[in-house]
Amino acid sequence: MENLTITHTENLTLKNAETAIAAAKTKAKELGTLMNIAIVDAGANLIAFAHMDNAWLGSIDISQKKARTARFFNMPTGEIGKLSQPGGALYNIEHSNGGLITFPGGIPIKNAQGHVIGAIGVSGDSVQNDHLVAQAGVDAVSKLVNSGTNI
Repeated sequence: MENLTITHTENLTLKNAETAIAAAKTKAKELGTLMNIAIVDAGANLIAFAHMDNAWLGSIDISQKKARTARFFNMPTGEIGKLSQPGGALYNIEHSNGGLITFPGGIPIKNAQGHVIGAIGVSGDSVQNDHLVAQAGVDAVSKLVNSGTNI
């Protein structure tokens, strides 16, 4: 019989998810845009969501799929997009897992040890602004994690 090692996977807390959303909303306002912001935990389950007033309704689903995609593959969605171009190693991957998003705006969130504990997905403007807003959310959680504040 094979020996199994059980590992503990940390999850984002609701407090940390709300911190990410607050920072992302602040960045969206700085950029003069309206966003949908989704946060998933280590299991890719939605734990927090914000729809800024008058943000595109079609971007609700996109933001959630960006967060899940980033968590499923533990990399930013824009990087997956580079790999999923015709002829690429992951061509057509966006059709798997109930639909993935392979353009920027989804970023994994890591703990102090570098393990993925969730992800953020943002949609509502250009993919460049989506990524900037998502990164603001990740940076806010990273500050908490690196300061030792409740993960």
